[in-house]
Amino acid sequence: MASISQNQKSVVTYKNTSGPSLGQLIRRPEAGSFFGMLAVFVFFSIFGGMVFLSPAGFASWLNVAAEIGIVALPIGLLMIAGELDLSIGAVIPASSLTTAIVSGYFGLPDFVGILAALGVGLLVGLINGLIVLRTEIPSLIVTIGMMFALMGLTLGSSILLTGSTTASIIPSELSQAMLGQFIGGMFQITIFWWIGFIVVVGFILHASRFGNWICALGGDKISARNAGIPTEKLTISLFMMSGFAAAFVGVSQAMVYQSAQVAGGQAFIFNSIMCVVIGGVLLTGGFGSVFGIVFGTITFAVVNQGIYFTSFDPNVGSIIIGALLLVAVITNDSFRKLALSYSKKKNK
Repeated sequence: MASISQNQKSVVTYKNTSGPSLGQLIRRPEAGSFFGMLAVFVFFSIFGGMVFLSPAGFASWLNVAAEIGIVALPIGLLMIAGELDLSIGAVIPASSLTTAIVSGYFGLPDFVGILAALGVGLLVGLINGLIVLRTEIPSLIVTIGMMFALMGLTLGSSILLTGSTTASIIPSELSQAMLGQFIGGMFQITIFWWIGFIVVVGFILHASRFGNWICALGGDKISARNAGIPTEKLTISLFMMSGFAAAFVGVSQAMVYQSAQVAGGQAFIFNSIMCVVIGGVLLTGGFGSVFGIVFGTITFAVVNQGIYFTSFDPNVGSIIIGALLLVAVITNDSFRKLALSYSKKKNK
């Protein structure tokens, strides 16, 4: 019970703090990721010059951040709850192909293909959650198995139905405007969907009882269950949320690129996890912040795209991301202790 109370205090304190001082801001869960994001942005502003600071420069990393960010948010919730989902690497191409095959190859209305694709994500999440709960096999192993199974099923189904591993789609004007439009010819509409996901997930974690439940689940699953928290329903819901977000990204990619293929989506697995870890979420679970995940996502996207605006070797970007990940893992616990120490002082 002690671990639940501790996590609850940290979350409640985070929500109710008003008029924070500099010292209080430093002790917040997302402090480390914010300073990391600021340092990276300043670095590329200096070495990337005005091109990096131009609208095209902002669009380059914002478009990347939006797609990864939508997936990273529910992955972050799962990691806070002590779980992990690697099957997103197969859900994204599976949902993208589902949309293209249903609405492109077979010519059904776009909304049918979109609903079918989102249904794939929700179904995969449901199966992941049920297997994890019924077998008590670590979610890492379960979702790896699901990833390979879904990849094989997607490949086989695509060849059986279309005779090819790719499919194209010409979206309607409404679908294009909602999911595949480029604003000003540069900024993907997905950026606004990402903001919507941030608001929803931020409310869940920081402004509802589910946030305390998620932190408690990651802190001590047995104590959380004994405290009356519906741990099984919560776990399944989080896996379904992850599957839904991955499927949404797959649908948006189909609308943006007007095609889909079996090979795609694997990069999202580790990229989303890196965003979450850089954002201050503990690998051991029980602690994290939506704002931190957003900062971590922006940091990753800026490094990933900013390197192309400099004269550096593109491989330097991978070195920077790797270094950021190591620093984040090392410092996350320090910022957690600062936040919890402030929480204890505040509640005395």
